[in-house]
Amino acid sequence: MADRQMSEHLKQLFASAREALRPLLPQRLRGGAPVVPVVRLSGVIGLSTPLRPGLTLAGLARPLERAFGMRKARAVALVINSPGGSPVQSHLIYRRIRQLAAENGLPVIAFTEDVAASGGYMIACAADEIICDSSSILGSIGVVGGTFGFSKLMDKLGIERRLYASGEHKAMLDPFLPEKPEDVEHLKAVQREIHQGFIDLVKQSRGVRLKGPEKTLFSGEYWTGAKSVEFGIADGIGDLRTTLRERFGEKVVTPLVSAARGWFGRVQPGVGAAGFDGLLRRADFAEEVISALEARALWARYGL
Repeated sequence: MADRQMSEHLKQLFASAREALRPLLPQRLRGGAPVVPVVRLSGVIGLSTPLRPGLTLAGLARPLERAFGMRKARAVALVINSPGGSPVQSHLIYRRIRQLAAENGLPVIAFTEDVAASGGYMIACAADEIICDSSSILGSIGVVGGTFGFSKLMDKLGIERRLYASGEHKAMLDPFLPEKPEDVEHLKAVQREIHQGFIDLVKQSRGVRLKGPEKTLFSGEYWTGAKSVEFGIADGIGDLRTTLRERFGEKVVTPLVSAARGWFGRVQPGVGAAGFDGLLRRADFAEEVISALEARALWARYGL
């Protein structure tokens, strides 16, 4: 009897202590309120240098796992602002989100900001629902690649290109050699194959919600949020705070799950990158400038 009374007394003490400490805890740990973790995916996909890490699976794997593994989570929200980039990294991120959603039984809601185009839209398709602003840019379901040709400039400057390769097509599309039609056709065939994979993914993800003609939807064209909803590319117009409060109540908690950060608050690069000291030694200024220009060109394609 005495042991039972002691046990009840201890339970009461613990309960009182828990209630006293509750205001000091982060809101998501206080209990009672629904939790919807938020993962922000912003930037060019895959385009990465030591000082400018882009969106990659290596960089996003940990925050995605933390978000989907959060206790009492009711859903996971993705905030997407990306003009696209690497089709491979886009697909890897898409697949990882779908795997985690299935493993944890959680719905995924994507909220697009300025743009979710090309690979950015592919990632958005990993969500069960896509919410956008009326002025957001979505779509661009296609594949693009480009380079420069310097062969005529080299002739004018009297520069001779000396390239040694084993394999008939090893040097195809070398920017310092004249372009060959058969090489261009091979590249376009590869692009068509990747494009068809993108089309299949969108069809599988969006299903009967797609309303526009396929010739238009999969032409590489992009649209505003309002037009995207009309075509079934997106599901509705709204913003994260308003939408989540309507779905989960006024007390919904939305903790932001961020990637790990290193020196000076920079997002840590993915697996295989150098440490901070090596990063400073090996960072090539020309590479950083070219990377910045390429990223700027991707954003500029959508008027941003």
